[in-house]
Amino acid sequence: MGETLISGLVRGGHDPSLLLVVEKRVDRAQVLADRYGVRVVDDLAAVAVADTVALVVKPQDMSEVLAEVRDHVVPGQLVVSLAAGITTAFVEARLQPGVAVVRVMPNTPALVDEGMAAISAGSHCDVEHLARAEAMLAVTGKVLRVPEKQQDAVTAISGSGPAYLFFVVEAMIEAGVHLGLPRSTATELVVQTVVGSATLLRETGEHPTVLREQVTSPGGTTAAAIRELEDHKVRAAFITAMEAARNRSVALARDED
Repeated sequence: MGETLISGLVRGGHDPSLLLVVEKRVDRAQVLADRYGVRVVDDLAAVAVADTVALVVKPQDMSEVLAEVRDHVVPGQLVVSLAAGITTAFVEARLQPGVAVVRVMPNTPALVDEGMAAISAGSHCDVEHLARAEAMLAVTGKVLRVPEKQQDAVTAISGSGPAYLFFVVEAMIEAGVHLGLPRSTATELVVQTVVGSATLLRETGEHPTVLREQVTSPGGTTAAAIRELEDHKVRAAFITAMEAARNRSVALARDED
């Protein structure tokens, strides 16, 4: 997500020379500098000069990173955390008192400016802090403000959501091959069907049940397929899977505490 955010900011018109990236891997640092024209350093102390500090790290690495930046981040700066399961309270407790923290759950379609990011304010945030976080993330897609207590559910729905859809796409392509289609043909059919269906859902504003029923003629091919999906409890499996993702998000925060 780090590079996705960098590329989105650059595409959105931000001056690359004003973007400071901390990357300790030398080879990776050079790639980012060459590709985007940003300044890349290997010392976390560099966050002291930033108005907004985006922490794009794995949840298990957050404690170590916060310990390194604590003395360099002061009230007046905004810290934006993009680590799954990590609460604003967790981040605030490891920074100097009064530092504003915003929690974000993005997703990978941000890479093509179709992301969905949910943001939540920490205890020291004001309207201006949230607006800054929104502006930063809006270059990669849509941004939605949610109460922090909903973030674990958000993680399960939109954060992990692209993987579920890719899983469905994989299955549909395999089905096409099984039914005798060349893989390239099956792939093109499925990808465009998914893109078109998502666009139809967004542009019409219709409830998905209404759109599904428009395709499902009584006694027809779609009805036969839907019956099989219901018999195999696919709907229930999706709900159970997302509950598991939510529970794992909760556990990540608990593990860090």
